[in-house]
Amino acid sequence: MRLARRGRNFEVLVVDSRQRQNTEPGSRSTKNMRNMPKLRSPTLISLGLAALTLATLWPRSAAAQTVPNTMEQRLLACAACHGEKGEGQSRNLYYPRLAGKPTGYLYNQLLNFRDKRREFGIMNYMVAYLSDAYLYEIADHYSKLQAPYPAPQPHSTPAELALGARLVRQGDRARKIPACADCHGQKLTGLEPGIPGLLGLHPPYIAAQIGAWKDNKRHAMKPDCMHAVAQALTPNDVAAITSWLVAQRIPADTRPAPAGSLKLALECGGMNPR
Repeated sequence: MRLARRGRNFEVLVVDSRQRQNTEPGSRSTKNMRNMPKLRSPTLISLGLAALTLATLWPRSAAAQTVPNTMEQRLLACAACHGEKGEGQSRNLYYPRLAGKPTGYLYNQLLNFRDKRREFGIMNYMVAYLSDAYLYEIADHYSKLQAPYPAPQPHSTPAELALGARLVRQGDRARKIPACADCHGQKLTGLEPGIPGLLGLHPPYIAAQIGAWKDNKRHAMKPDCMHAVAQALTPNDVAAITSWLVAQRIPADTRPAPAGSLKLALECGGMNPR
């Protein structure tokens, strides 16, 4: 088939496939082709193309009308990075787990991204124009999800694991470093309403977040307790804490500790979700 244009009219020439086998000048097939009728109606062509377009788009339009108006449907954009159940992204270790974290903590982080206390381009863009009420709805949704945890990742030396265990469980009083467990709970599953669990995260993410606080690139509601802790940690401390955390088995009960069940080592603005 050949589509040519002459003046303001389209010409359509239909060629039978069997006639293409002999199209030498002067051949019978060539003469037959010259005598074939030409369709000169742009209106017919336009109608045909319009009908084809409608036939193609109609199923999509019908399907679009039946999309459910649910939180799961609205959060498919989030699932691309954080997983359908908030389990995190194994292909990109910097996208963290959200499932089961305290509502107040998740809400605070969404506010921090929206208000630029915490900066990560795609997250700042995604929540820039969302209201407090809708951000809280999103946080509450993820806090109720249950998703499998990744397997422990023991990949460090005994000496580094020992240092990590000491800092997580006991801290370092001489350097004014509180134990991680003093705020994140003895099971390290977090504390209601605003402190997250530390298990089920990937090493690059943990190290990157401590580094962001240390380098003043991540902030929280004042008083920003993690900023103070991060300033006291050395690179060796960060590596040891990270290695020890990712090597731990997940407890049977992964729920955050109840509000008021721990006396915090530092005053933390994140414990007062606004």
